[in-house]
Amino acid sequence: MTGIDALMRANPVIPVLVIEDPAHAEPIARSLVAGGLTALEVTLRTPAALEVIRIMSRVEGAVVGAGTVLNARDLDAAIDAGSRFIVSPGLTAPLAEAAIASGVPYLPGVANSADIMRGLDHGLDRFKFFPAEAAGGIKALKALTAVFGKVRFCPTGGITEATAPEWLALPAVLCVGGSWVVKAGTPDPAAIERAARAASALRRAAG
Repeated sequence: MTGIDALMRANPVIPVLVIEDPAHAEPIARSLVAGGLTALEVTLRTPAALEVIRIMSRVEGAVVGAGTVLNARDLDAAIDAGSRFIVSPGLTAPLAEAAIASGVPYLPGVANSADIMRGLDHGLDRFKFFPAEAAGGIKALKALTAVFGKVRFCPTGGITEATAPEWLALPAVLCVGGSWVVKAGTPDPAAIERAARAASALRRAAG
């Protein structure tokens, strides 16, 4: 899984994007890249998501992936739209097997030891810890990393600009997923670039 590892290490924050209007895709992607965040997760939560991925994928410097991938059908559609990595909220055998077979960098969601063990059985050791705060927060992740020492995480869910540094200080955390970088509604390119610069400057522990 060198592909997903490199992606996680490239940005301390992966913006989690819920975009309703394809017209917003290009200005958002350009502002994020200008601010130093190049790995962009477009969630498949809106009818516009696949078109947004297509548009963002044409922006120079952007590495666009799909989030909220739930099954092999979502996986195929996301890859066809140009997704260069895949993120799912959970881990199922059918989706893991399809993602591995496709060769696309894959970051499945885990919330507990059983999830992680199932991922390890599939040869995966890079995971999205989700929902990070609701699943027990930093205390829970520390307990998991004490058992699974070689596993690395991208905590996502409830993390804010203020709390991100606490998560990034954990050696097992390579990056965090954050929705705070891009606010809902009509994009403000200058504000997005400022938020991206602040996020890309966050320090992380040597994992």
